[in-house]
Amino acid sequence: MSVFGALSSLLSTLADTLDPLFGASATAVAIIVFTLCVRLALHPLARAAARGERVRRDLAPQVAEIQRKHRSDPERLRRALTETYADAGASPLAGCGPMVLQIPVFMVMYRLFTGHDHALLTHTLLGAPLGGRWSDALADGGVFGAHGMVYAGLFAVIAGVAAYTFWSSRRMLAERKAEAEALRQAEAAKNARNATHTKKGRKAKAAPPPEPPHPAAGLTRWLPLLSFGTLVTAAIVPLAAGLYLATTTAWTAAERTLLHRHSGPRAEQGLAD
Repeated sequence: MSVFGALSSLLSTLADTLDPLFGASATAVAIIVFTLCVRLALHPLARAAARGERVRRDLAPQVAEIQRKHRSDPERLRRALTETYADAGASPLAGCGPMVLQIPVFMVMYRLFTGHDHALLTHTLLGAPLGGRWSDALADGGVFGAHGMVYAGLFAVIAGVAAYTFWSSRRMLAERKAEAEALRQAEAAKNARNATHTKKGRKAKAAPPPEPPHPAAGLTRWLPLLSFGTLVTAAIVPLAAGLYLATTTAWTAAERTLLHRHSGPRAEQGLAD
């Protein structure tokens, strides 16, 4: 049995279990429950990714200073960065691995929910076929038809999640920009204080504070809008895949909020010496 056949069988069993509660929509609910279970199983990977991101943020001032100090010696720069990350028990790519490991799981699930070689897609959600698309609903009753309203509800959920993701992403970008500026100002003040304690009372020229790395302005500005692309995808894939997209994006939004709720600015840390 292929992996798709195994997952299809598992979803069918889950739908049979949920049938007494949800009737004809049991398979749709089974897709949502199954997606939540998969995301729950992958949650430790998401926690590792968030932990790696926090480590990289905490090390950013040290990394910027090392890059400024050894910018003319690439080999020494490489060794210094390696030692810094090793001392922190982290890697410059910490957090990337967990995200990569999730891709095969998502690909299998997406292929399952967009395939046409199993019986799952013959079931319905409030009368709308799980194998149908929005264009089919528009042809059968229009936007305000029975099937069209099912898609309207799905789009409303996805749009709400996308709007929240956009807002939270913009807020996070603003907080990190403010944090980077605070770090630069604190470092500049520290350099100025050190410059007043040179030999014979002569003031030495303070070294400029390290410039924090900034992503491309255009990319930073428009990246949060990618969350709305899910709406376009949901409009062209089968309803079953749309349910998967709505569930997994909602989980991602909630998960990121919980994992990053304590990652506030740390501008003062390490600059008081």
